[in-house]
Amino acid sequence: MTMTRTTKRTILAALIFALAVSSAGAQKENPASSNKHNSVYAELLKAPGKAVARRNPLENDPDAVAAGGKLFAMHCAECHGDMAEGRRKAPSLLAGEVQQATPGALFWILTNGVVRRGMPVWSKLPEPQRWQIVSYIKSLSAASVPISRPQK
Repeated sequence: MTMTRTTKRTILAALIFALAVSSAGAQKENPASSNKHNSVYAELLKAPGKAVARRNPLENDPDAVAAGGKLFAMHCAECHGDMAEGRRKAPSLLAGEVQQATPGALFWILTNGVVRRGMPVWSKLPEPQRWQIVSYIKSLSAASVPISRPQK
């Protein structure tokens, strides 16, 4: 199935709207802690439309998740936690904002980092390895983790 440019834009607009609505709802719960917390996930909204629309070329590769898990343990777990639950240094990757983000948006963040928040640029990591990490992150279960739950 080939998507038209209009369809892609509609999907992107719906995704941005859904993230904005969820962020607004979370701010009502606890405005002081949520503002700081939501700004971390707001970085996902900065991904350009072309990046957001990118598909993971490894999405049907059965080995990509396992390989991504190994890479995650080597490069990401120190800050995001062994189970991607987040730590003081970095946010949870189980949060709805991350799990609902497109693979392309996650790839863009991984490639460009969020340097001012301490997230390194991983552009020197080969592209297939970055896609494997994205495969791993997207495989994580976020069913029991509410959107915009502040870290402790």
